[in-house]
Amino acid sequence: MIRLLVGVFLCSLFFFSSCATWYERTSEFQQTIETGNFEKADKLLRKDKRMAKGKNKILFYLNLGYVEFMAGHPKESNQAFETAEQLIDEQVRNPALQAAVLLSNPEILPYKPEDFEVIMVNFYKSMNYLQMGDMEGAMVEVRKINIKLQQLNDKYPDHKNRYQRDAFAHLLMGLIYDASGNYNDAFIAYRNAFETYQTDYQKNFGLGAPDQLKQDLMRTAYLCGFTSELKQYEREFEVQYHYTAPSPYGQLVFFWLNGLGPVKSEWGINFVKERRGDGAIVFHNAEYGLTFPFFWGSASTEEQNSLADLKIVRAVFPKYVERPLTYTQADLCYKGQRFGLEMAEDINQIAFKTLHDRMVRELSTSLLRVATKQGIQYAASKQNEWVGFFVGLANAATEKADTRNWQTLPYSISYRRIPLQAQENKIVLNCFAPKGGKMTQEFTFMGQPKKTDFFVYSTL
Repeated sequence: MIRLLVGVFLCSLFFFSSCATWYERTSEFQQTIETGNFEKADKLLRKDKRMAKGKNKILFYLNLGYVEFMAGHPKESNQAFETAEQLIDEQVRNPALQAAVLLSNPEILPYKPEDFEVIMVNFYKSMNYLQMGDMEGAMVEVRKINIKLQQLNDKYPDHKNRYQRDAFAHLLMGLIYDASGNYNDAFIAYRNAFETYQTDYQKNFGLGAPDQLKQDLMRTAYLCGFTSELKQYEREFEVQYHYTAPSPYGQLVFFWLNGLGPVKSEWGINFVKERRGDGAIVFHNAEYGLTFPFFWGSASTEEQNSLADLKIVRAVFPKYVERPLTYTQADLCYKGQRFGLEMAEDINQIAFKTLHDRMVRELSTSLLRVATKQGIQYAASKQNEWVGFFVGLANAATEKADTRNWQTLPYSISYRRIPLQAQENKIVLNCFAPKGGKMTQEFTFMGQPKKTDFFVYSTL
């Protein structure tokens, strides 16, 4: 009897400990990020040796790359991101592990980044190269982005996924090509960015093309001698373009990384099980209008009956939880002029919509897992009632959603281009809170002839 109670206690302990989300399990690290203590965040990461070698090692190197980036260590940041990128490229599907998921949960699998997380790796790497004065390195990264975007389009030929083209990635390519003096490729990238904003992004994420992009699109069309294209954009934007020579002392492209993106949590939904005459078990939820039939052609009548015994089952799935923003708007003040920072990437929206697009698949997989576990429990109970009891406890303990994601990504990215003058250029960033609060930060940039300076500032 004592052994039984101990077993129940241990199983219960396992159950409650397993309910924690990935954010909760890494709460100390997350809190250091949210408070901007990147030195401590670095130490916490490097102390966790298991994470660097196990199923979550991609997340480890993504976070390490971010922490080193925020700490102002571009070389170390790129080393971490390079490792993460290699691990992503080397990922292969493991059939044995995929099968084991049905007996446990998806968190036993190596972490597989979301498509937009993969693209963001190259954003950070390109910024690191620019900080180190390596324009060629930055160019390599934008070429990688282009390849990844092509692969993304090939990945979703049916266009069912709302994120399969990245407007900001094209915009970034344009900015870097532009800074290198390659106006032809810059124009092509800007054009692709504009088209993606006006179609995919406007429709799916409520984000249209920034005015700065429109200006850069017309300018590069003018510089390339694309007269017909320039006239087309003048009509579309309802403006008459007048070329202004760039500042002889260079320009600044200012990126504002605002807030932190969403974290994954867990939610559950109850399904009623029904048995159809064709041998299928049907999981149905009237509230959400969801119906999932499962055919158990190879299962015995007894096994099928076991699945029908429980009339109601609960399945769990991942969901995103938005982290509120401290600031919702910002501008740059320079020589008495205000330059509004325009949002170019809404990572928060992309994350929510991406998960929504595959929710049917998530639902189906979760229900299949529940059904499989129920079948095993039934078989165990037939052999021994207590064995079936403990199998049921184990099933409950292991049933959870995969709540892992790259939780140090920003909520959104905004930007603006500013012409610089000779010597010191003092620029003031104003960030505005929703209820009237304001944060001001002053920066100094040195004007350099024919050079575009890229700068990234983050508010958490």
